[in-house]
Amino acid sequence: MKIEQLARKTVRELTPYQSARRLGGSGDIWLNANESPFANEYSIKCDRLNRYSTCQPTELIAAYADYASVRPEQVLTSRGADEGIELLIRAFCEPNQDSILYCPPTYGMYAISAETFDVGTKAVPLTDEWQLDLEGIRDNLDGVKLVFVCSPNNPTGNLLNRQDIESLLDMTQGKALVVVDEAYIDFCPEATTANMLDQYPNLVVLRTLSKAFALAGLRCGFTLANAEVIELLLKVIAPYPVPVPVTDIALQALSPAGRAKTKFQVLDISANRAYLQAGLGMLAGVTVYEGYGNYLLVKFPDADALFNALWDHGIILRRSPIENCIRISIGSRDECEKTLAFIREQLGQN
Repeated sequence: MKIEQLARKTVRELTPYQSARRLGGSGDIWLNANESPFANEYSIKCDRLNRYSTCQPTELIAAYADYASVRPEQVLTSRGADEGIELLIRAFCEPNQDSILYCPPTYGMYAISAETFDVGTKAVPLTDEWQLDLEGIRDNLDGVKLVFVCSPNNPTGNLLNRQDIESLLDMTQGKALVVVDEAYIDFCPEATTANMLDQYPNLVVLRTLSKAFALAGLRCGFTLANAEVIELLLKVIAPYPVPVPVTDIALQALSPAGRAKTKFQVLDISANRAYLQAGLGMLAGVTVYEGYGNYLLVKFPDADALFNALWDHGIILRRSPIENCIRISIGSRDECEKTLAFIREQLGQN
């Protein structure tokens, strides 16, 4: 028997998520993974590396709870928000019985994580305005344990209407958890749903230090939920999910000085986003969609040709499943200027 035949049928047939790093590329400007252009320095202690880490470091939980304005018992930390997605599916969905529901176009890992665990998937597309189709969701809730929504949504960049999220939470009370992915909420903190946790026992919020905190390489995420949900997730999480250096660096990032630095860098990125949005918006035949994260979704007359030209020139962007659209991460001002200049040249609009 071949090794491949030993694997589960689901895994053999699974198409893996095509992350920015898997897609590769080579160049000087990388605006394809919604990473921060800032590389901040941190100190690392090595005197505890011979010991296993604490499953949920008290100091880290307390620091993020303070940052998110929730209680420590409402916080779980994991290896990025991606692990939070998997923990929720493992804890709440019976394989070959239950389903998750998600609303494309959106982050692809919700469906892939479910499929990996032999959990069903139901897709209810967003409306033409990229908002929740509440009637469509209501009609597809049978057997659904988790509803994943993303705000700001990746790749479209828009915020979901808060009233719609509340309606969704009311609709799913006692039936399913609503998981609001807030990976990009630090760029628009006023839009968070974390302040609704006490009102809705079925609300879960996913967070990360990868974006605004410029720590994509640290792989540190957080799940915010009521204590009953957190306790269930703790039953399925790995024994030592948070390496000691991750805790040390995350605590520095969440310190008053670290938060102040992040706030300044968010303002810088937001200014660059406005610059790129204005510049691209002036080009004939180009549509720039309003973005609230550290990226913009842009529609071009011929996105494939432009994407390939940029790629060959060493400017690595991200193709979108939305027709003729490219997602552009917001980099430094220099990176944004060079990207805009090359696009203008390619479109003959210098």
